[in-house]
Amino acid sequence: MTVATDEIINVTLPTEFTKAWERIPGLKVDGRTLTIDPAQFFFRFENPTWLLCDWRQVRDRLLPMVETTETAIEQMVLDFVRTHSYQSTDPAEVLRTAHDVYTYMFREEHLEDPGLDFVPPNTLLMLRECGTLMALNRVEMDGHISNVSPAWMLCAAAQVVYDLDKATAEVLDELYHGTWFNESRRRESVLAHAALGGRLVHACQGAPNMSGGCVVPFGADVEAMRRELAGMRVPWIEATLAPATDQ
Repeated sequence: MTVATDEIINVTLPTEFTKAWERIPGLKVDGRTLTIDPAQFFFRFENPTWLLCDWRQVRDRLLPMVETTETAIEQMVLDFVRTHSYQSTDPAEVLRTAHDVYTYMFREEHLEDPGLDFVPPNTLLMLRECGTLMALNRVEMDGHISNVSPAWMLCAAAQVVYDLDKATAEVLDELYHGTWFNESRRRESVLAHAALGGRLVHACQGAPNMSGGCVVPFGADVEAMRRELAGMRVPWIEATLAPATDQ
């Protein structure tokens, strides 16, 4: 394990976090406040910098944009990130931005669709919390996975934290990466993730295998990322699930 800095991460979020996240080593929860010990929480923490855009600008200027025959939404997001992004070395800022992104993406109105009657209870809360912590992960432009924690392994982490069985956790995983199997939700996901400087990439390849995913910068070598992940996913998943076997 490589830890570029062992400085403790503290952040206070707008809403309370599930206390059971403390089952994940290195993470403490006190109401709305998270305390993260990088040396315990991350499998790798090589590059504690992140690309961000101000959420308010994304919300007010980018989310209302409409795709045209000349410009796809992906190009709009790429242009926006190129113009408005900045490097942050503050993990608390990353977590607060991610909380805003996922509070927007996973809001109550989504569950009004009768086709989503299969969704497990507390799904929105789980998606918001997992997404918030996943934002600290990082992939470099060459595809190297530089920051990775149990939150990357969304399906496994959800089993530990929320006491889900594997099948229910896989439903949660699919809802997160599949953006509700809906084109309008996919559009929202592309636009909203501009605040986190990239796009959400599913690490599974063709079948749900608990590989989770990450927000990666536009232009990153996703195939290189997947090759590296293929060699590491099993020990990382096992380490993520370990607290559940110890209970």
